[in-house]
Amino acid sequence: MYDVIIIGSGPAGCTASIYLARNSLKTLLVAGYKSGGQLMLTTYVENFPGFKSILGPELMNRMKEQVISLGVEVIEKDATSVDFSLYPFKVFVDDKVFEGKRILIATGARPKLLNVDGEKELIGRGVSTCATCDAPFFKDKYVLVIGGGDTAMEYALTLAKFSREVTIVHRREEFKASKIMLERVKANEKIKFKVPFLVEKIIGKEKVEAVLLKNLKSEEKEMLRCDGVFLAIGHVPNTEIFKGILEMDEKGYIKVDSRFQTSIKGVFAAGDCVDSKYRQAITAAGDGCKAALEIVHELSEL
Repeated sequence: MYDVIIIGSGPAGCTASIYLARNSLKTLLVAGYKSGGQLMLTTYVENFPGFKSILGPELMNRMKEQVISLGVEVIEKDATSVDFSLYPFKVFVDDKVFEGKRILIATGARPKLLNVDGEKELIGRGVSTCATCDAPFFKDKYVLVIGGGDTAMEYALTLAKFSREVTIVHRREEFKASKIMLERVKANEKIKFKVPFLVEKIIGKEKVEAVLLKNLKSEEKEMLRCDGVFLAIGHVPNTEIFKGILEMDEKGYIKVDSRFQTSIKGVFAAGDCVDSKYRQAITAAGDGCKAALEIVHELSEL
């Protein structure tokens, strides 16, 4: 029996673990086979307080080391199912079952990918899913933004502050972006458009060098040189095992109240599995801290 079981080991899960352990609560962290969250796919992180510059995987490894040093039990496997219908709550990891008085879900989200050749091989080496995080690394460079919604427009405007030229590539001639965002982008002389085009391949050995594009009208293909490719086609919350159990929005993000409690009392959620707007390491860590303190307060009243 654990006081708290945390599912997920990104900034939210690790931060919550630290706070819970320091309050002498017996804590289990189900970290997952791919522990560390989205920061494991990034290169240098320069917007996390306390670190002028640090590699994403190194930052997460430091967090996990701190978690372990405080006595938190860590399982580097995925939670395969849960049972929140009875108390204590149950979390299943393969054929093992773990029971907890409280649950904190911090499973994060994953970016939607194009699933084209060269994409996965060059993630962190020119292929990025976060302009807020990586734009300063592309000063005076040529970059592409893939997408047609408000996120793509935000990415383009952010990158235009640093890059020499930004090209928005979209498969349709019309955009889902709001009118005001589209107008802002069109007013920026550094931002160009390539529509209707589809990315067929991302090319590069050690880093991104070019992309192969296909014109969806003429069917012709062309090579476009660039230094970076920013994907802005959406994110998917890692909440599949909680569907039908917890209340979620239409995109699959878990609904929580002001105390980070889900639709089931005693089950909390924090980080990118809840937040579809900010998606930053520091905001996820902050949410993990808040959720942990709410759990500490709740358990102290029992």
